[in-house]
Order: sequence, then structure tokens, then C-alpha cells
Amino acid sequence: MSRVTTTTNEYLMAKVVDGILNSNVLATRLLSSPKKWKGTKIIKSVKTEKNTNGGSFSGFDTFSTNAVDNRVRLEFDPKFYEKGVTLPLTEISINQSDPSRIADLTEIELESATEDMADDIGTIFYGDGTGNGGKDFLGLEGIVDDGTNVATYGGQTRASYSTALNSTVTASGGTLTLAKMSALYNAVSSGSVRTTLGMTTEDIFSLYEQLLQPQERIVKDVPTMRGGVTAGTGVKGFSGLFYKGFPILADEKCTSGVMYFLNENFLEWRALTMAKTNAVKFKMNDIEGNDYDSVSGLGFSWSDWIIPTNQAAVISHMYLGGELWSKLPKRHGKLTGLTGV
Repeated sequence: MSRVTTTTNEYLMAKVVDGILNSNVLATRLLSSPKKWKGTKIIKSVKTEKNTNGGSFSGFDTFSTNAVDNRVRLEFDPKFYEKGVTLPLTEISINQSDPSRIADLTEIELESATEDMADDIGTIFYGDGTGNGGKDFLGLEGIVDDGTNVATYGGQTRASYSTALNSTVTASGGTLTLAKMSALYNAVSSGSVRTTLGMTTEDIFSLYEQLLQPQERIVKDVPTMRGGVTAGTGVKGFSGLFYKGFPILADEKCTSGVMYFLNENFLEWRALTMAKTNAVKFKMNDIEGNDYDSVSGLGFSWSDWIIPTNQAAVISHMYLGGELWSKLPKRHGKLTGLTGV
């Protein structure tokens, strides 16, 4: 063997294969189409009850002149997330001295850390927003709720405005059925205002597939970006099964035992760019083997490289600011406790 190793160069294959991260479907879809943050906070007026004045009359009947106060304001403050990268200048120098290096050390570390950060946020997006002392971004468990997990939403008490602020939460009793899915769909939909996306775990996705007739088990590509490009354009998407015209997607980060019905017209990520930072052009070139390599423009920014005064090193910080929120939680729902069919 030494005859070979002493006469033959080692060859390191291009790109790094990711053996840690897996799917991050919901976060990828939300972060890929952000809305721009404006002002000090998100403020949205919501109508909470119907004006019941008025009615039929004749002659000199007296009309009702009572004033109706039937709107409240939802308010959401921006939240922030950070992940740092530190590299010794000695390693950077060695890497840059090799003209045939497979990757730039600084670039691949930034890409890797940004992927890890997106993975963290994907987990948070299924939470209730109370993590880390309430500093976490709001997630589906806080948005798609009836007051069980988060009693106050957007500064308003859900119990006081249950019609608008409570989502439909249905305990499934363990079994997934088409009848339960239909009841949930009817509860969160009205006329042309209908569910646009279903999210669930891989196990429950397989359970739903079992409920379909063989001719109905048609898997279609769903764009990573809402309203984005479709299959056949060379851009990767997620494989989904459809129900009543909308896709149901499997996400390994989804809350166990839960199937969400979401209306993306009332769910959005508002991105606040950090001042004095640079945008991260999140297009993967050096890492393969996960969902992140086809995603660009997630709204991340970074501090650029900072040189400490007492170390031969560089430090950088990635940032993401904004908030995930829904202007009308009543248009979302979920089945909980799903274990079988």
C-alpha cells in the first residue's frame, strides 16, 4: 500500500455532504417569500363582531342609533435570531494557500452555519413563541390555537374574541379519517376563502395516503415558494398529496400527531433586515444532501468578518429579524393526537 500512497496524490471530492440536516419544508416555504417589515411593529385591525343594528321598518318606527365598536388591533413586535461563526486566521491562510482547494473555507462555514440557523428556525416555526423567555418567533402551535397554548394573541385575549382569534382544534381520538379532515376543512373555510396548504408529519402523511383509493394516490411537485415556480422548470419542489384541491406536505419538523390546515393568504413571515449588515445570498454551492441547496433569498443578513483585537481570528454573525404571524387565526385549524387510521 505504501507504494501507492507515496507516489499518488490524495483527492478530496468536491462538495461536502450534509449528514445532519433533513427536511425543513414549512420554514423554507415561508422564508422564501417574505413580506417587508415596516415601522415599530406589525399592527392589524380585525373585525370581531357583526353590527346588529338595522332591520325592516314601516312608517315612523324608531331606528337604533347605538354606536357599534366591533374592531380590535393586533400588535406584534419584531424578534431576532443570531448564529455566529468563528475561524482562526491560521486555518484560513492554509486554505487560501492551496489554489486547488475544493472550497473556500470562509464561504463554506458561512453556508453551513446559515443552513444550521435555518434549521433552528424551522423548529421554532412549529413552536408557540414562548421559548427563550418569549424571545422566539411565533410558531404554528401559538397561531393555530384556541387559547389552550397561547391565551393572548397579538395583545388581545383569545377568550374575549374567540370567533376571530381562535383556530379550530380537533382532538382526533387517535384516528385519521376523511370525515374528520372534511369537518376541519369546512370549519376553517367559507365560500372562496379556503385552505391552501396542509402540513403534517411523515408518519401521518403515510396514513393519509392509506385513506386514498389507488387512483387518487397521485404525488405532485409543490413549489418551495408559495405562488412560485412549478415542476418542470428545473427548480426543486416538495412532493405532496392533494386534498380538496390543496397540497398536503410532510415535514420532519411538524409537531407529532398533528395535521395542520393552513390558509397562506392569512399567514406570513414579515422580515426585518438588520441595519449595517450584508444580505446573505443563500444559494448553496458547496454542500449537498439536504433541502437547502435550491433555496435563495431567505432574508438572512450577516455582520461581515470582524477581527478581534486580541486573537488571530475572524468572527461573523448571521441574523434574522421579523415575525411569523397570522392576521386571522380562525382560517387555520388542526387535528391532534393522530396515531393511525
